[in-house]
Amino acid sequence: MSGNRDKELLALFKEKESRNYAFNQIIHTYQERLYWHVRRIVVLHEDADDVLQNTFLKAWNGLDDFKEDSRLYTWLYRIATNEALSFLKKKRKRVLIPDHDFENSVMNRFEEGDYIDGDEIQMKLQKAICTLPEKQRIVFNMKYYDEMKYEEMAEILKTSVGALKASFHHAVKKIEKMIQED
Repeated sequence: MSGNRDKELLALFKEKESRNYAFNQIIHTYQERLYWHVRRIVVLHEDADDVLQNTFLKAWNGLDDFKEDSRLYTWLYRIATNEALSFLKKKRKRVLIPDHDFENSVMNRFEEGDYIDGDEIQMKLQKAICTLPEKQRIVFNMKYYDEMKYEEMAEILKTSVGALKASFHHAVKKIEKMIQED
């Protein structure tokens, strides 16, 4: 999406009579990309839907204060990422199991569910991604699936480009090792 279109939507959002229309256009524009971004973090469809709904509620409530220091989509990705991470943190606390056991539980549901349609190598890739530490998993997904530039990821994740490159490198090495071992 072009920055000009975002500016138009933001201007429309500031006008009371076109506010709902503008927000519906924002949702229409970014919903699918944000859904898949969130889904790759939380894994399960029903969880991704809940997180995405919370993301758009926060966006609606915060859009009046959006300073346009960043692009709209990076701002939305930051909200979605934070919501997904908060959701996982709450879910882990609710089920009262250690992080490692929680990840195994998610992996089991992943293997039984409809997360991916694909061949065996795709399943191996997804399983390897699910075993990565949270930060590496998010960085890998944003780079590999969303084809995001490191500068955009740095803005969303509030970290340095160098740290992101290192996380991505480590993630790739771990995934390669897991796929070769399997």
